[in-house]
Amino acid sequence: MVTEFFMVMEPPTITHQEHKVTVVNGKPVFYDPPELKAAKEKLIGNLYKHRIMEPYKTGVRLITKWCFPKQNHENGEYRITKPDTDNLQKMLKDCMTKVGFWKDDALVASEITEKFWADQPGIYIRIEEL
Repeated sequence: MVTEFFMVMEPPTITHQEHKVTVVNGKPVFYDPPELKAAKEKLIGNLYKHRIMEPYKTGVRLITKWCFPKQNHENGEYRITKPDTDNLQKMLKDCMTKVGFWKDDALVASEITEKFWADQPGIYIRIEEL
């Protein structure tokens, strides 16, 4: 089984790394600031349009191409500035889990992730069974 789609959107630049912590009754409590909550909701809303009826149950390869608005760069030029790809992927995979692409993102055994400056901003996603 292969799932492939492109979500036309401006990809979020805030990442999962931006959790906040506070202390309640002497214990640390982690929470998402409003900007991170909004980014997750945006991803979930866009992913929901491409949800699959039957979640993956075996190992998968996740291919993603993050396409950011090009600003002063050439279309297709690699983006070599923050956010880091691993931080982008963590939030995306967590959101994909919530939408039901798989039961656990531990099934992602292979990843290919790239980020570019692009005329058409969005996130290309391809999931392949291994």
